[in-house]
Amino acid sequence: MGEHPSPGPAVAACAEAERIEELEPEAEERPPAEDFDPGNTGFISTGKLRSLLDSHSSKLDPHKREVLLALADSHASGQICYQDFVNLMSNKRSNSFRQAILQGNRRLCSKALLEEKGLNLSQRLIRHVAYETLPREIDRKWYYDSYTCCPPPWFMITVTLLEVAFFLYNGVSLGQFVLQVTHPRYLKNSLVYHPQLRAQAWRYLTYIFMHAGIEHLGLNVVLQLLVGVPLEMVHGAARIGLVYVAGVVAGSLAVSVADMTAPVVGSSGGVYALVSAHLANIVMNWSGMKCQFKLLRMAVALICMSMEFGRAVWLRFHPSAYPPCPHPSFVAHLGGVAVGITLGVVVLRNYEQRLQDQSLWWIFVAMYTVFVLFAVFWNIFAYTLLDLKLPPPP
Repeated sequence: MGEHPSPGPAVAACAEAERIEELEPEAEERPPAEDFDPGNTGFISTGKLRSLLDSHSSKLDPHKREVLLALADSHASGQICYQDFVNLMSNKRSNSFRQAILQGNRRLCSKALLEEKGLNLSQRLIRHVAYETLPREIDRKWYYDSYTCCPPPWFMITVTLLEVAFFLYNGVSLGQFVLQVTHPRYLKNSLVYHPQLRAQAWRYLTYIFMHAGIEHLGLNVVLQLLVGVPLEMVHGAARIGLVYVAGVVAGSLAVSVADMTAPVVGSSGGVYALVSAHLANIVMNWSGMKCQFKLLRMAVALICMSMEFGRAVWLRFHPSAYPPCPHPSFVAHLGGVAVGITLGVVVLRNYEQRLQDQSLWWIFVAMYTVFVLFAVFWNIFAYTLLDLKLPPPP
């Protein structure tokens, strides 16, 4: 999946790799290379950069060459930050590097990725993912040039396979696949979050492997694969996994605060975190997002999410199969949405950028941390102080 069309390879050829290998610092304190910054000033002249590009123009990928030219043109002072140059050649970018390009004195002149011809199936897939998730053409080109499918989007695929496996196992054990949640023995599973067993901390996470029925599992799996996998291909398993797990934990904690007598099942907290972050990112970058039929697709996604949420609300207030314990809560969906439009949006809006440099990131992390601490103390003290009568453990 890492192949790219002519006239150049996706990354620098072997000769170019040998040329720039000495430029990649082994540690933060390594000084600049003598060939480009003999005075150890931290800058290199745009003239030297242009000379390097001219001598290696046939070996560099054209998209990467254009980015370097834009970087050179954006500095009227005649010099650029050496680290920005290293970041580009090692596929690492910084905010200062992005600003240098966006504020450059000329626009990137090459044709858009959509106009590229002669792409094979894997290249078209990578291009499709880029246009589905990224609002800036320069980011789309960057992703297209640097993506190698190593590692593959393993997180969302692994989670999905585990959810399907647990569902099939429970279906065979209970002898029921549709509306499994109505089976009298359903809540006896040690993965389900139950308010009487809230001291068992793993239940705040493992409840995602239990679903109310095949109708519940089906929509979550479809959304995880259609939205989660492309997002992971672009932003990586660490960031997408963080948003997903944060949505899952927020979902179960929200239920423990707002719907204190109800259990929780399903991966909707994590799924709604990813989908709501993706939809919010599209709305906030509407003119830049070039995915086809985006208005229609957003409408379909919102309708599907609303139907699933409506199903969850109906099930919550449907007469329980194991009174006095009610059916699972729908509040986890709302917890996932809250994570998606806060932490999730910051992650998706900062492709290849350091999150720790974003003030909004720290604001939302602080808000999430405060909520988690509040929910923990609530679970420790509120049930006793309110003298709430909980359903017996399953």
